[in-house]
Amino acid sequence: MSKILFVMTGADHWTLADGTKRPTGFWAEEVVAPYQAFTAAGHEIVVATPGGVVPPLDQGSLAPQFNGGEVGAKKVADALASIDEIQHPIRLEDVDLADYAVVFYPGGHGPMEDLAVDATSGRLLIHALASGKPLGVVCHAPAALLAATTADGGNAFAGYRLTGFSNAEETQTGLAANAKWLLQDRLVEIGADYQEGEPWAPNVVVDRNLITGQNPASAGPAAAEILKKLA
Repeated sequence: MSKILFVMTGADHWTLADGTKRPTGFWAEEVVAPYQAFTAAGHEIVVATPGGVVPPLDQGSLAPQFNGGEVGAKKVADALASIDEIQHPIRLEDVDLADYAVVFYPGGHGPMEDLAVDATSGRLLIHALASGKPLGVVCHAPAALLAATTADGGNAFAGYRLTGFSNAEETQTGLAANAKWLLQDRLVEIGADYQEGEPWAPNVVVDRNLITGQNPASAGPAAAEILKKLA
């Protein structure tokens, strides 16, 4: 039916305030749930990363405590292993927005390291927003919006209602105190109208063609909202 572009991190670590490089990457659920929803609806997925590197998995995202137990963790791991597109990404630099009906950014801490400062991604986001095509961004992936700098020095997402991983959630991960910056704070700083939901509960915010999800539990519901716009 349609092609959906997954823009994913190429970073395997997140540099903390003390210089520590914390192993990370993309978060499994935030890829698996949308992928399954989109492909079940008949859509084709293409993965793009900076430089075309295979996106690294945050191994912690397969832990039983984040997947409802051992059975859930195995189910997510098996589903992830079956997604061949992850192993064959295209270069983000070669993406032609005209080829895709939807642009989707899954999270994990990886985007805090690379996509937050990636000018190519920033330009793609600006063009996707202006195109009217559904643009989905989940959890820590709204860090990529920070690179969407316009010609006048502003940010393309200023004034948009949106969400992303909250300060409260980052505090509960135990990482907030050693973070160089927090996503919620930066989204407010660029002029976005940040909408905070309860920690870890699904929270999806839709403003025009922008669909954002706060956390891993929001990835599937965000995909459902995107599919509504494609119907």
